[in-house]
Amino acid sequence: MIEVEVKAKINSFNEIEKKLEKIGAIKSKKEFQEDIYFNSPVVDFADTDEALRIRTTTKNNDINIFITYKGPKIDSNSKTRKEIEIGIEDAEKCSDIFEAIGFKKVRTVRKNRQYYTYKNFEISLDDIEGLDPYMEIEIGLDDKQDYSDAQNSIFELFEKLGITDGFERTSYLELLENLNNNN
Repeated sequence: MIEVEVKAKINSFNEIEKKLEKIGAIKSKKEFQEDIYFNSPVVDFADTDEALRIRTTTKNNDINIFITYKGPKIDSNSKTRKEIEIGIEDAEKCSDIFEAIGFKKVRTVRKNRQYYTYKNFEISLDDIEGLDPYMEIEIGLDDKQDYSDAQNSIFELFEKLGITDGFERTSYLELLENLNNNN
């Protein structure tokens, strides 16, 4: 799957929620996400622009756990990249396996995420521990599909919502790491 994703810093969740409601976006779910990121013993994912994480999502009393690999970004305007994800049963055991074969824990990123659906878009409002508020808009495509039209439609939706700057290609992990390195 190709994940066509664009993220932007926003001023206020309340302001954006009102704009999303006005255009007919539907609030679909809210969940807490905890992402444990790992670095490879073979290559430095910070250099190769890849990511490997274990994500645990909690919605009410439902807990789901996934391993996600994200390939390098494939363009200079967005966070479009190949993504492979699989469900697992136990985050701690998976983490133990990763570490036993040489992967190193890098950081844990925690966020509350409110999802909206609008046409073929998935929109999320992200309240990340340690960062300002962000909004992500994404469209999932099959590996062979051209992503340029999807990317353009995402930027058009941002504009429709009054967001024309503040776009960020850096992951939340990198943003948090940069904050730590600057302190």
